[in-house]
Amino acid sequence: MGTYDTIAAISTAIGEAGISIVRMSGEEALKIADEVFRAKNKKTLKESKNRKFVYGHIYEDGQIIDEVLAVKMLGPHSYSGEDIVEIHCHGGIVAVRRILKALLKRGARLAERGEFTKRAFLNGRIDLTQAEAVIDLIKSKTESAFDISMDQLKGSISREIKKIEDEVVGMQALIVANIDFPEDEIKDATYKELKTRCDSIIEKMKFLLENSQKAKLLRDGINTVILGKPNVGKSSLLNGMLKYDRAIVTDIPGTTRDIIEDYIDLDGLLLKITDTAGIRETKDKVEKIGVEIAKDKIKDADLVITLFDISKDFNDDDYKIINLIKNKKSIIIMNKDDLEEKVTDEDIKKLIGNRDFLKLSVIDPKKIKLIEDKIREMFFAGDIVQKDQIYIDNIRHINALTKALSSMEETKKDLENEIFLDLIEVNLEEVISKFSEITGLITTEEVLDRVFSEFCIGK
Repeated sequence: MGTYDTIAAISTAIGEAGISIVRMSGEEALKIADEVFRAKNKKTLKESKNRKFVYGHIYEDGQIIDEVLAVKMLGPHSYSGEDIVEIHCHGGIVAVRRILKALLKRGARLAERGEFTKRAFLNGRIDLTQAEAVIDLIKSKTESAFDISMDQLKGSISREIKKIEDEVVGMQALIVANIDFPEDEIKDATYKELKTRCDSIIEKMKFLLENSQKAKLLRDGINTVILGKPNVGKSSLLNGMLKYDRAIVTDIPGTTRDIIEDYIDLDGLLLKITDTAGIRETKDKVEKIGVEIAKDKIKDADLVITLFDISKDFNDDDYKIINLIKNKKSIIIMNKDDLEEKVTDEDIKKLIGNRDFLKLSVIDPKKIKLIEDKIREMFFAGDIVQKDQIYIDNIRHINALTKALSSMEETKKDLENEIFLDLIEVNLEEVISKFSEITGLITTEEVLDRVFSEFCIGK
């Protein structure tokens, strides 16, 4: 357990609320708290029971600042692994800032972003994957993303990585045994056994990486763009999926000129959905800018929902739109089937070829569900999140695991070519090194700064 100065911060959002919390962590936390806190029962926090709230007041210059509840949580069995004091005061701005100021005046230092969690990591209470899961938990926008982060906070990634690492260490042990007993018969058996183990490890690593794409979509959401000509029903679709009027809907083509973005939770599947300006040739400078922005949005989209109006004949703009999505994952909707159709099945096939499409009206709430079901089907077969599966969604973890996999695949080639076993062990050491980067056993100050810079100050 390291020795650090005592830090303090407001751990709740600033603003009107029922309560606010000021948190302190470090060797001097109890001493500083007892200088400003007076318990109703006359006991100091140092004398009070661990993890039991104590009622009292915070004083400054002989005046009561606020009526509070205070609690101590002694290290190493606390969030940071150090002595922690939390002061629960009335919500608002003035009281909580006055209390923080009183603590800082008596020797505490204002905490940096994520410093409480960083100390938990440095004190060995959690590893780096668990620390990163804390911020993912806070930022979760759906229950599925929250559940994945909670599993990671419990150490699911660390345990899985440790299992694979143990298998790599087992390969190293086999190599050492062969070096000690270099007979040809043992050598042949060793190469055969190492190949079998190597294939098994590669398979497990690939499975984790395949799941990582799914986890990333659950965490960040599916970047979805709604595309089509003006007045084709894009804004109506957006409003229908959001279930409230987010975009203005009129019969006047070109109403949407700017980008409208929002998030939709489809029973645990997050959509970051963008309604774009209608795609068409135009001389209007403002509308033209909107069209260009819409085209740029398509490039980064995970999914493009493309609408065509079948109550009107197709024209050149429709063919330009279908060309924009030729290499994108898309859902094609032939909209306004509640009106008289002006296009035939042959016209539709000529426009989109053999692609699948949905024929419906986006103003019908029941038909909106068909689109949502289609999205789930395209990205997730069966349950969105399957129990007992490990989901890696952190870019840092994915990059390290990808490099580890590359080293294992190099190992497989070397085993097939039966190069010297001591050289093969070098690749295995690289794999273990990358695993250690994931858990934080091997890390740099630069990596830690980058990880904890995403946190709020009070966490």
